[in-house]
Amino acid sequence: MARGSNQKLKILYLMKIFLEKSDESHPLTMEDILTELKRYGVTAERKSIYADIEALRSYGMDIVGEKQGKAYHYYTGSRQFELAELKLLVDSVQSAKFITTKKSNELIRKLESLSSIYEAKQLQRQVYVTGRIKADNESIYYNVDKIHTAIATDAQITFQYFQWNVEKERELRREGEKYCVSPWALSWDDENYYLIGFDSEAEKIKHYRVDKMLKIDIIQERREGKEKFEQFDMAAYARKMFGMFSGEEENVRIEFDNELAGVVIDRFGRDTIFTKTDKNHFEAVVKVAVSRQFLGWIMALGEGVRILAPESVVWQMQEEAKRLARTYSLPDK
Repeated sequence: MARGSNQKLKILYLMKIFLEKSDESHPLTMEDILTELKRYGVTAERKSIYADIEALRSYGMDIVGEKQGKAYHYYTGSRQFELAELKLLVDSVQSAKFITTKKSNELIRKLESLSSIYEAKQLQRQVYVTGRIKADNESIYYNVDKIHTAIATDAQITFQYFQWNVEKERELRREGEKYCVSPWALSWDDENYYLIGFDSEAEKIKHYRVDKMLKIDIIQERREGKEKFEQFDMAAYARKMFGMFSGEEENVRIEFDNELAGVVIDRFGRDTIFTKTDKNHFEAVVKVAVSRQFLGWIMALGEGVRILAPESVVWQMQEEAKRLARTYSLPDK
């Protein structure tokens, strides 16, 4: 038999064929394998393919051989990622607003390459990136990597921070002056990525939307705020920040209808203490950053919820209700 031009790569191409062209629903016969190898300029005898399959199995590949009729059929069994796991990862990439549409599609194509071409079609049917609300800061992918590097090397970072104006243009805060922050953690909240860091100037923990950060640089200054973060609880921080909007932290006592117990648990966790006030209501004391987003969350729950204390927060709710009444008042007919 004439030898092909890529004989030395035979076992590598064989592995590629099994990974890309086979799964439990699409097994390969020996004739299929020989035909696929010829596409790569490789000729082989059956005996050598059997030996290569055993070598790949010894390497760790799960190549299953099943006899169907008079012939054996081969396919890749378990993979590094099962199809259900890849679907979960694709869903996460799709739903992440902080990843741009372009980068989302690139990542999904890479995830598809981890399955057979047949299973990849099932992943493609789940792809609905176009039309979703996505960030347009293409550098965010690399910003996250820089922040991770700074955290790993115990270094501070500098960056510019922007907001959107009514012309839908980026507007740099502080007139473009760079922020200097000690990064300690990254948090994914409300479909956005946030940097949690220590601001030495303000001497407090702050958070920043990563997709609104520009020109991140790692500087040769060791991080500050270690003592603050030794007592920092990321989960508690995310619970009390409604939509990651800051406000004065308060222990707020709230009365809820019993039917809202699940809503409270979803928001504040199962360890929240419930105190029954009557057969239809319970109270809970929760620590939150009091902001309009928090007050709006309370309003959205309707008549089944009422802030009881402290008086300062009750007053803020009254003022917010008055503001809304003024904003939406109708002219006298």
